[in-house]
Amino acid sequence: MSWPPYDQPAITPTDLHTDRAHPARIYDYVIGGKTHFAADRAAAEKMLQAWPALRSSMRANRAFMHRATRWLVRHGIHQLLDIGTGIPTSPNVHEVAQTLYPKARVVYSDNDPIVLAHARALLRGTPEGRVDYVQADMRLLPELLAAPSVRQTLDLTRPVGVLLLAVLQFVNEQQARDILRGLVQALPPKSYVAVTLPTADSAGAAADRVAGHYTEAGIPVVMRTAAQVADLLTRSGLDIAPPGIKLVHRWNPAPDANTAEADDAVVAMYGGVGLKP
Repeated sequence: MSWPPYDQPAITPTDLHTDRAHPARIYDYVIGGKTHFAADRAAAEKMLQAWPALRSSMRANRAFMHRATRWLVRHGIHQLLDIGTGIPTSPNVHEVAQTLYPKARVVYSDNDPIVLAHARALLRGTPEGRVDYVQADMRLLPELLAAPSVRQTLDLTRPVGVLLLAVLQFVNEQQARDILRGLVQALPPKSYVAVTLPTADSAGAAADRVAGHYTEAGIPVVMRTAAQVADLLTRSGLDIAPPGIKLVHRWNPAPDANTAEADDAVVAMYGGVGLKP
């Protein structure tokens, strides 16, 4: 694994902004992680009180990540870029990918400095493959894609799988479109982009209340319908792969999963994968 140079500026408590909630740390708290601070926990508890099933929904989103990664590798994608990765929680994308293809290359990206600190310690790949991390903001996509960690790890002339899971809701509609359009333009043909985005379609008012608590914490959230998620992908130039845009637990479920008994009301995330022709 190749890490960023250690002569970069040290991360300080001020840089971490531990006095205000951050999406990555809220997510970590809700799914049972250990990397969060008082502001994150306070925001998360309000959300859980508003909708206790939030934990189930976020865990379903994480399970989608595992299935989508396996799907991409089985479709010949051996290099992946996970944008908005969040706090490392095993199994991560590289562990899933390298189990199937040990030479897989993975780059993680997030804008939270604390993720960098944990990535240095925890993101260890196979000897045959490669894993790296870049601290970057997806709204500054050209800088992200030009980062040495990306250019030295991924060959952007060959198909890449990009994961944007539970992150595009934190930017406005135009920014989301710009990010996806920029990615599609930068990626070679036969690349894939996987997304998950929150919705109120299944959980109704409860999901809207959670979104309201995110906004109260200074993290505005955009909720979308299935049609809006599909439009976001197709307008960027992507063809939506089967089975289309689905609630995350219904997207290519594991063969032994009993989706007939699954409760859609406890999952408030749509997921799907788009192909660049």
